[in-house]
Amino acid sequence: MNAIVEHGLILFGHGARDPQWAQPMQSLQQRLAQLLPTTRCELAFLELMPPDLPSCVQTLVEDGCTVIHIVPIFFGQGGHLKKDFPLLLQALKSRHPNISITAHSHVGQWEAVWETIAQEVKGLLRF
Repeated sequence: MNAIVEHGLILFGHGARDPQWAQPMQSLQQRLAQLLPTTRCELAFLELMPPDLPSCVQTLVEDGCTVIHIVPIFFGQGGHLKKDFPLLLQALKSRHPNISITAHSHVGQWEAVWETIAQEVKGLLRF
């Protein structure tokens, strides 16, 4: 008998026409699935790629998730994060009032991300 996974994690990206664009996010999803074996780790996209965020949340809810965390995988905070994402989030919370849906800051706001990138670039230069 499989235990119901109550927690879901959605990595939310922009999306692109080229399916290879999603490969880094798929790799991150796989890493997180290994690190968080009791959490459903999924990908969702704003546009151009399936699944969209509402469909992904709906699937998690139907599969028994009662707590959902959304992490936007965006480096910058443009119009999508300032306007589109809050509207999507509000609609999701209205549609699923009994589900805890938490949006976290986008990865571009994480100091550790920029420090890691800076150290990797410094390592490339080797002088």
